[in-house]
Amino acid sequence: MNITPEQIDEFLKLNPDFFQNHVELLADIKVPHPHSGQTISLGERQVLLLREKAGNLEAKLREFIQFAEENDSIGDKLHKLSLGLMRARSLEAALQSLYLSLSDSFAVPHATVRIWTEEEGLDIPEFTRVSPDIRVLAAGLSQPQCGPDAPDEVRAWFGESGAHLRSFAITPLNDGRAEGVLVLASEDPKRFFPEMGTLYLSWLGQLTGAGISRFV
Repeated sequence: MNITPEQIDEFLKLNPDFFQNHVELLADIKVPHPHSGQTISLGERQVLLLREKAGNLEAKLREFIQFAEENDSIGDKLHKLSLGLMRARSLEAALQSLYLSLSDSFAVPHATVRIWTEEEGLDIPEFTRVSPDIRVLAAGLSQPQCGPDAPDEVRAWFGESGAHLRSFAITPLNDGRAEGVLVLASEDPKRFFPEMGTLYLSWLGQLTGAGISRFV
């Protein structure tokens, strides 16, 4: 009579005390080593398995700690950026604080804002008239849009650097008083990519909109 592996598996499940009552088998049964190919006892194989599980758990723990530290760092940078926007006494000062924080704290090499409003007399680049297509694009964004592509009009906002930019993050600004976009860009094609998380970018857009709308 041949015993199948399934029958052995079912027997051991139904008799959890089997090896407790036959401890000598743990040393007598030999199984292949998972890496060297040599035979080892069942007990030794179990120890190796537990070590592998412990190693995997340690790796995951280190990963979680790294993520937590990175999140803490980003949160601290956003806090400082928001303080700079709140302390600004003018629109120009708010924009200068924003760009300085993005460059120094977040290492974003290129950033610009475009706002559309009915208010007249704001003769600065951030309030340059934009096309209806850009307004439609911003209105259709429920979250930041990241990736290698951007409309030619958006590229033109960065002057001569626009032709060399390889990744963009376009974040909508909706604060009631004014509508617009915050655009971050980089020559690094991997800096802003479609699959990246956008929570902090969304917060950045909200902070920027709130900070600027105080002066609009």
